[in-house]
Amino acid sequence: MNKEENKKAQEKFGDAINSGNLEKLREVVAQDVVDHDPAPNQGPGPQGYIDFFGMMRNAFPDMQVEVEHLVADEDNVAFAYTLTGTHKGEFMGVEGTNKPINVRGMQISRFKNGKMVERWGSSDELGILKQIGADVLIKK
Repeated sequence: MNKEENKKAQEKFGDAINSGNLEKLREVVAQDVVDHDPAPNQGPGPQGYIDFFGMMRNAFPDMQVEVEHLVADEDNVAFAYTLTGTHKGEFMGVEGTNKPINVRGMQISRFKNGKMVERWGSSDELGILKQIGADVLIKK
């Protein structure tokens, strides 16, 4: 694949998340994808992403991921993003608060034959919990 095809596959991934049409993730995530930084309780393969983002969209129905900076090569796409939304449903044990969230994250995805086969990423889960008013105890 070339970097333009990798970028298009990554854009399809983002479009599926932002639109809530999560079944589209099956088109761009390999069945045997290796996720080096899976979300808590994230299962394997495309279904793991569908379930995770389904939970996120239940918690934040208006969730949007906006890519701030993206670079690509023949195999990989790396990007920094901002995730926004309004906390309407349960998230990590916290019932909906109607509070807005705005957090940043980064992801690197490796593609083969139009599908994501490997992923590394980091999201600001603590930032989400703080913004929704969760009682978070940080020990020094």
